[in-house]
Amino acid sequence: MSFPAKINFKQIEKRIGYNFKNRNFLAQALTHSSYAYENKKKVNADNETLEFLGDSVIGLAIADHLFATYPSSTEGDLSKLKSTTSNTSSLSFFAKRIKLDKNILLGKGEEKSGGRKKKTILAGAFEALVAAIYLDGGLEQARKFLQWHLRPVLKRIKTRNFLINNYKSALQEYFQKSNLPPPVYRTIMTSGPDHKRIFVVEVLLENRPLARAEGNTKKDAQKKAAQRALKKILGRRMKSLTSDTFLLRKKS
Repeated sequence: MSFPAKINFKQIEKRIGYNFKNRNFLAQALTHSSYAYENKKKVNADNETLEFLGDSVIGLAIADHLFATYPSSTEGDLSKLKSTTSNTSSLSFFAKRIKLDKNILLGKGEEKSGGRKKKTILAGAFEALVAAIYLDGGLEQARKFLQWHLRPVLKRIKTRNFLINNYKSALQEYFQKSNLPPPVYRTIMTSGPDHKRIFVVEVLLENRPLARAEGNTKKDAQKKAAQRALKKILGRRMKSLTSDTFLLRKKS
């Protein structure tokens, strides 16, 4: 794979704290499929296969780190922690920390459509970068790179004091532990054209409305309604982490 002139390898390596022996891996990790498609004569590979590999490397490294860090935790709690630190929102956040959004090679169409801000593209680039480090330096180097990102997130989480989950299942879990029936979600209004629907959803407890929210899909509106219901019930005991996850302080 030839090196695109616009990649500043030294700057990127300094930022990520790893120097590649074979910079082809790094170049491929930064090459989005849209760029490869528009530059077939210059580039013969994109980062999609590296994303696939990186996803597995990240899963293994995070699982190993959590298993060693929280030996007394249950399988359920470890799974929730793993999901929190490896979801699209978290990985895209990690990508922005090392300015991958500034260095990804995008096609002209993807560039115009705001590809540098898309979480899926950023998360994919981060996965590809982890795979590139793994292929170039082995699992230990990939693990070290990931731990640098995970440490500031996980150091705030003490599994004896926090539960992690998504808002909908969290609300259901809270009701279940309180011996209450599960929450019910009701779509109370749908508006807008077919290509730009707006759904208004209400969450209820035993026919009593708790909160309502709107979203572009029913699922999105339900998540937002569940989030508002939790905030209403728990107040300061709930702290947002990302749009998909939350930290819920347990009662002592």
